[in-house]
Amino acid sequence: MDGNAVAGRILLVEDDAQIADYIARGLDEAGYAVDRADNGRDGLFLATDSQFDVVVLDRMLPGMDGLALLKALRAAEVETPVIMLSALGSTDDRIAGLTAGADDYLGKPFSFGELLARVQALMRRGKGTGQKAQETALRCGDLEMDRLTRLVRRGVRKIALQPREFRLLEYMMLHQTEVVTRTMLLEAVWDYHFDPGTNVIDVHISRLRRKIDDGEAQPLLHTVRGAGYRLAAD
Repeated sequence: MDGNAVAGRILLVEDDAQIADYIARGLDEAGYAVDRADNGRDGLFLATDSQFDVVVLDRMLPGMDGLALLKALRAAEVETPVIMLSALGSTDDRIAGLTAGADDYLGKPFSFGELLARVQALMRRGKGTGQKAQETALRCGDLEMDRLTRLVRRGVRKIALQPREFRLLEYMMLHQTEVVTRTMLLEAVWDYHFDPGTNVIDVHISRLRRKIDDGEAQPLLHTVRGAGYRLAAD
């Protein structure tokens, strides 16, 4: 990144020094400025006293746990997006975190690539791209989707999609230019909160790619090796 410009400012609240170092180094390399706290009370003080784009919050913390911190933050009307990290990955644990006010919930262990993708998604939402969730017409290059009539076109060519393919493309268009991970697709498109151990995503991505990209000079659906997929007109 050129000059002193940064991609955003992140508050990392994590008491495991090794995990915190790993996350902070990765975020720094991605261009983010990172402030750190290793306990809940310091994390709450920083989160309410300073302006951050995203808070990455561990659930199990000394002094004040992540859920208590999050509830206090929302009670203080601080609306900074929060990604909660936790080794407690059951559905009930996720529900508790999201109900307390988390915007996202990532179970440990996790890949840094997935965490970064989720941080970027929240950053974009905060800058207004979340408004796309309310839009009825989506566009990526010459690919168009009407969410009311469920019509999809690439240029003048109509594209017939099965219901699951439509949901997959809709999600990709809502998150276009972002790297979308397999976990994100499993949860958003298939409503799975676990990996079924099948190639269901690969099969559907392959079908969707054939329908939207075959015969076109510019491919839109890209595979990001080791990370996921990306829909972009570049």
